[in-house]
Amino acid sequence: MFYYGWKPYVSVAQHRKKAEGIAAKIKKGGQTLSPVSAERGAIAKTFWGKSWCDNLERYSDFENRLPRGRTYLRNGSVIDLNIGAGEISAQVMGSDLYRIKVNITAVPKKQWQAIGTDCAGSIDSLVELLQGRLSKGVMERICRPGTGLFPAPKEITFDCSCPDWAGMCKHIAAVFYGVGVRLDEQPELLFTLRKVNAKELVARAGAGLPLPKKGPAAGKVLDSAKISGIFGIEMAEIADVVVVKKSPAGKKPVATKKLLARKKTTAPAKKKSKQKAV
Repeated sequence: MFYYGWKPYVSVAQHRKKAEGIAAKIKKGGQTLSPVSAERGAIAKTFWGKSWCDNLERYSDFENRLPRGRTYLRNGSVIDLNIGAGEISAQVMGSDLYRIKVNITAVPKKQWQAIGTDCAGSIDSLVELLQGRLSKGVMERICRPGTGLFPAPKEITFDCSCPDWAGMCKHIAAVFYGVGVRLDEQPELLFTLRKVNAKELVARAGAGLPLPKKGPAAGKVLDSAKISGIFGIEMAEIADVVVVKKSPAGKKPVATKKLLARKKTTAPAKKKSKQKAV
């Protein structure tokens, strides 16, 4: 029953139970869902997620609808959320199941180049670079308001299948906060969303770093398999080659080992020789 145009109050437990029921039916139909939710307290927990949420709350265009979005997210109403190149798709449970589509423009080329230039040489050590980690200074530059990777309102368009007349409904607001939670788990999705390659930034950030004079201790050397996994490149195979140094007359030559890198090659198959019948 409706009173003065308002829908009856629905408790958090009822919202959650309804969302879980709909999600179960969808999964039974063979569709894979990627739900996202948040508990009490801060929506996001990590630097990336918090920075995304802080950026949202900075825009006056969004401030009126954001509180309801937080409530919906905590209710477990966002039963599906996917982030792709320049787009976010989601399903949110309200009085009905609504579909949300968000489009975000790619980072302008000049802005991305400026980020790369500012980050050049900012990784604190070669160890960080090899581990694929970004320093605090680089992360803060990426998340800088206006000139970082977070989109401005003019770079965002969205649509929800609900009948709400508002520019941003509570379902869309819940999705935006859900992105912050997703970035807690997968910060690389920020680069995917803005259509840029994070590897380019790591390469620029490591440019010009001086090589250490002393080699690392044996226990701290990353093997080629791990490095290949980090950067997605094939490492050259290391071979031990014995080098015999010439020695003065009357003394035995000294044999030492030298490491040489050679490319991995596949040995050609040996041809089977045909034997004549006796």
